Amino acid sequence: MIYPFTAIVGQEKMKKALILNAINPKIGGVLLRGDKGTGKSTAVRALADVLPEIEVSDCIFNCSKEAMCDECRKKEKKFVKRRMRIVELPLSATEDRVVGTLDFERALKDGIKAFQPGILAEANNNILYIDEVNLLDDHIVDTLLDVAASGWNVIEREGISFRHPSRFILVGTMNPEEGELRPQLLDRFGMVVDVKAISDPELRAEVIKRVEEFSKNPEAFYKKFEPEQEKLRKRIEIARNILNEVTVSDEIVHAVARLCSELGIETHRADIITIRAAKALAAFKGRKEVSLEDVMEVAELTLPHRMKSKPFEEPKLEFDKIESILKNAIQEAEEERKEKEEKDEAKRKMPKLPQSPEERKNTR
Repeated sequence: MIYPFTAIVGQEKMKKALILNAINPKIGGVLLRGDKGTGKSTAVRALADVLPEIEVSDCIFNCSKEAMCDECRKKEKKFVKRRMRIVELPLSATEDRVVGTLDFERALKDGIKAFQPGILAEANNNILYIDEVNLLDDHIVDTLLDVAASGWNVIEREGISFRHPSRFILVGTMNPEEGELRPQLLDRFGMVVDVKAISDPELRAEVIKRVEEFSKNPEAFYKKFEPEQEKLRKRIEIARNILNEVTVSDEIVHAVARLCSELGIETHRADIITIRAAKALAAFKGRKEVSLEDVMEVAELTLPHRMKSKPFEEPKLEFDKIESILKNAIQEAEEERKEKEEKDEAKRKMPKLPQSPEERKNTR
């Protein structure tokens, strides 16, 4: 029996980041940084239980109707509903174990692209969990992040290529004391959350009580939180269904671009991920339009790890500062829009001058 997601005490940022990535995996995954024993692994393992069922084919790649392998496109495959599950990537995994391998001898002899699937095939339409991601080889992390961004795993060996869909919710955990990720790799994660132990004595006491209660009778403890689990599951399902209908005004897009620029963030990935996260949050709240509050709420998850900081100092995102920048940017954008509309209206109302003989000739 898995510890219920809704029974986790505190750690709201961590839970929010996981939920938003579950609503829209194109956010690019979430990295949870923190000391051991702060609930990171518990939250990741509990996430799968609050996710709605998905429809997948019975092929080795778990294809969905939105992204299918060559075999599923050629043949009519049966689609069945099932729950997403956790696929763990071991630290000892080689590149071939991760991406899969091609049988060259069979390909050359029989003209068949014989493919031995790897972890990325298993992870399609599941949650890919990497514990201690900072201890993985950089080139494997690069490959994982590339696939997470594109949704496709492409294998090319000796002039032979093969590809299959690989769309997953990427979650990495790490203890900073064991080494940091390179800034280039850190930027590739959509969100980063620094998970710290709860300091409030009352909340810490509640953690103890719940863990002891779960250890004594896991089934009874789960049933106690089952209504909350189902409620969250339905919210995530509704959010997924309306996500593509969520709109963002030009003013808010302009404000996000201005915010990232004024914070000195060089990568454009920050702007794009912030908008995607804000749309997912709006959908989770049951709305179809992104608000300024949505942007401010997700900014603390998508921006700090992309900001430059002085040596030995952690990047800090001041709430008052981002609120001021966003509001000023939106006000300027609205003023520019109104000015443009007034000019267009003035032009429309201007009397047309009589045509010259030459113009009349050209219109005939």
